[in-house]
Amino acid sequence: MERSQERNGGEGVAGREPGGEGLRLRREIGLWSAVSLMAGCMIGSGVFMSPQGVLVYMGSPGASLMVWAGCGLLAMMGALCYAELSALVPKSGGEYAYILQIFGSLPAFLVIYTFVLLVRPAAIAAVSLSFAEYAVTPFYPGCSSMPQAVLKGVAASCILLLTLVNCWSSRLATMLVNVCAVAKVFSLLVIVVGGAVVLGQGRGHTETFLLAFHNTTQQAGRIGMAFYQGMWSFDGWNNVNYVVEELKNPKQNLVWAVMIAIPLVTSLYLLVNISYLLVLSPNEILSSDAMAVSWGNQVLGAWAWLVPLAVVLSTFGSANGMFFGGSRVCYVAAREGHMPQLLSMVHVHHLTPTPALMFTTAVALVLVIPGSFSTIVNFLSFLGWITYGTTIGCLLYLRIKKKNLPRPYKVPVSIAGPHHHPCHHAPCFSLPGAGAHHRPPPD
Repeated sequence: MERSQERNGGEGVAGREPGGEGLRLRREIGLWSAVSLMAGCMIGSGVFMSPQGVLVYMGSPGASLMVWAGCGLLAMMGALCYAELSALVPKSGGEYAYILQIFGSLPAFLVIYTFVLLVRPAAIAAVSLSFAEYAVTPFYPGCSSMPQAVLKGVAASCILLLTLVNCWSSRLATMLVNVCAVAKVFSLLVIVVGGAVVLGQGRGHTETFLLAFHNTTQQAGRIGMAFYQGMWSFDGWNNVNYVVEELKNPKQNLVWAVMIAIPLVTSLYLLVNISYLLVLSPNEILSSDAMAVSWGNQVLGAWAWLVPLAVVLSTFGSANGMFFGGSRVCYVAAREGHMPQLLSMVHVHHLTPTPALMFTTAVALVLVIPGSFSTIVNFLSFLGWITYGTTIGCLLYLRIKKKNLPRPYKVPVSIAGPHHHPCHHAPCFSLPGAGAHHRPPPD
């Protein structure tokens, strides 16, 4: 292995620096791979298993659909702001790279250690456990709880397999991202088409839409929690920013990926929720622990097993996307001197950040042992929102202090300002006790 050298984001795809000074990661992520990475990380287990959290807080189906659309709009606004920051700071690492460049080492240091040691490994471990639960369930029919040793063994195997794939080849990892993203989109389309068929047969619960806004809540706290629930299912909209140095033609492809992936996911989420509302009664929706499974039992009949398979593919793909992006943040932090230099090294043959991947794997495996992450993820989620708000603050700071910087892409202030406000106020709704029991599983 050789240590990588910092670069300015050129367009080449060769693996060695000019002059033979070191190695860097290849630019192997094209536009559609970027779309797959962004959409694949956003579409996790939440939309299949427990999307009713928004409905619980809003009180009416019409208002809940408006919240889903609003969450998609917020994700789009945030991603466009990040795209401008990426054009100004063309480095991998996402929030860490932007905060380091603009606010300095101390804030960036705090961000990176929270991210590398807690947030990302905990999310990988939690999603791997979710993968294990649905992969193992067919082998234990009728069991309300699976053997913990089996679950943790399968989760650890999932993590180790993804480590092997990501260490072997970035191209292989992106191919896996693409395959899983296509499978997720196809699964959601099956739910959408199934709802349309039920409606065409006249068996849908159309009365739900006759009083679409009846019983809508007026409480600001409950509306805020509904948005917080919805935004959790859009988490991953910033994943491509973690790998900008591996993106081909990043100044164009990043913006195009945002414009394609987020509207696609938002449309699918809206149509899937409409399908759920057509097939399931309000009581079934509120009492279901796995809404897509309940939907599949009523619509797919003997093919209902496709839904757990879709959840397995979804969680596996999400974990792979987290690995791919999270290891790059660790790699960039080591390159900047905030992590041990060993983690900034690149495999001399495969040109992958192998030490960073192995470090992320080790922390995730340790976190698999306790086996329960809802409290950790819920407690740390407010740190994520503070980080988002601080990152958007970087953009506003540059707009005020450095107006004359050349900007290949510029987002209107009318987008950056409104997005900065909810990012800093969302933590008030995510503190422990503020609706934690209704939160969907991590995506």
